[in-house]
Amino acid sequence: MAAGNPLTGIELVNCAKANAKQGIATATHLCGYGADFSRFQQALHHACQQMGIEISELRDLITDQQTVIQQGGIEIAPDTPSEL
Repeated sequence: MAAGNPLTGIELVNCAKANAKQGIATATHLCGYGADFSRFQQALHHACQQMGIEISELRDLITDQQTVIQQGGIEIAPDTPSEL
């Protein structure tokens, strides 16, 4: 579901990261920027800079863990947080 108003800050970064694999058009729309790719990219770069994250393009937000999960790799983690 697309955001009613353009997202900013951490909400924008989280939304962009969650939708980065679907491409810039989908991420732009779902983050509330419609088809305004330029404005979306400017807002995303600004939000990332404020958080200390350096990106050059949207796919920089895709983590290695996300890639492994999508490709069918295994995730090794404790059953509960108390078993760390």
